Amino acid sequence: MSARLSSINGWHEPDAQAAAHVEALAGLVGALRAEAPRLTRWATILVDRLSSGSRLLAAGNGGSAAEAQHLTAELVGRFRDDRRPFSAIALHGDTSSLTAIGNDYGYDEVYARQVTAHARPGDVVMLLSTSGRSRNLLTAAAAAREAGATSWAMTGPAPNPLAAVVDDALCLPGSNATVQEGHLVAVHALCAAFDHRLAGATSLVATRLAANR
Repeated sequence: MSARLSSINGWHEPDAQAAAHVEALAGLVGALRAEAPRLTRWATILVDRLSSGSRLLAAGNGGSAAEAQHLTAELVGRFRDDRRPFSAIALHGDTSSLTAIGNDYGYDEVYARQVTAHARPGDVVMLLSTSGRSRNLLTAAAAAREAGATSWAMTGPAPNPLAAVVDDALCLPGSNATVQEGHLVAVHALCAAFDHRLAGATSLVATRLAANR
């Protein structure tokens, strides 16, 4: 269909829709820049915890589940340079547990029961939600607290219920799609900061060992 016909029929031209979507991301840059100190703090904590044998458990729904798995893949695999793997688990990846729990206990419990089973003091539970209102993530946050694990969230606009119940939250403005794209940038920024902090910590340990020889 030509641009002229689409205009006559009340359609917006495809390039206008694409431009509007991209333009919505422009306002997100400032919000992400403001969250850089939080992401750096999270990275520092993760380096300390994961290097000591603790692990990251991550969960989300739909596209946010994909973001959660993206994060765990970067930690178990690598982000940029080669380094040791770290324990990180995307809770939706165990489909047998997910469906069994959903069938027996209801979908609200699919993550909480896994958190109760796996989380220990020192672990970090990362919950991703564009709305901040997903009941299965709210119950997962409660389970993390009961287990003595630290809970973090990446959400959409604050205030929202999930941000209110976790230990710390990164909240971004915008529509669901814009927020989800912002979460991917935040995941990559967190991984970049993690690798940088890890390299610094490794160098410090090596220096101390050399000095004690």
